[in-house]
Amino acid sequence: MKLGILKTGAPPPSAREKFGGYPDMFRKLLGETAFDYRIYAVDEGDWPAKVDICDAYLVTGSACGVYDPEPWIGELKAFLNQARGRTPLVGVCFGHQIMAEAFGGRATKSSKGWGLGAHTYALKSREPWMDGQGDEIRLPASHQDQVSELPPGAEVFAASEFTPFGALAYRDQKAISIQLHPEFEPAYAVALIESRRGTRYSEDEANLGIASYSAPDDRARVGGWIRNFLSGATV
Repeated sequence: MKLGILKTGAPPPSAREKFGGYPDMFRKLLGETAFDYRIYAVDEGDWPAKVDICDAYLVTGSACGVYDPEPWIGELKAFLNQARGRTPLVGVCFGHQIMAEAFGGRATKSSKGWGLGAHTYALKSREPWMDGQGDEIRLPASHQDQVSELPPGAEVFAASEFTPFGALAYRDQKAISIQLHPEFEPAYAVALIESRRGTRYSEDEANLGIASYSAPDDRARVGGWIRNFLSGATV
């Protein structure tokens, strides 16, 4: 199965050498041999020649907001609308937000401030591509924007009080998305916080975020969900 990873951003240079880029993180999360990966740096103008050149697509995180005036952001919305219902789609963080925007919802900068550190979402539904374990997931968070209006037809399958539209299933479109970062290893999440300490995050925010990574997370579990979904494309 050909999985196209649509790269929309990159880690800070200080962390890239050790942890790789976002496509590298997703390949590690999903399994290097799980799919035939095709990488498209859409934030640099590299696009699939046509939608059906891949069997499915995954949209990564980005430092950009969906409302930024970068030309590629509008082009990505158009591409997602071409792909919806034709190929399975997965969005993570920025990918979650831009899918919502492309499909008729809205993502905005949250008045709640930064979602930072490991966050816990309650599961609102039990999907066929999930395992049967537990009612919560705990994953790295790193976002100031979030989905603020649901697109038509989207259903929330996981959320928190901080992020009420935290994970969405588009049942008629073969698409799912999540605000959290299952691809972030805790060591990378800590390195990202340190690279932004005192600029984007206050000292207290940085310290609390880093401290949250001392507990176990559900990265492997949610990685399995994404792999199951892409293989079966059932929502």
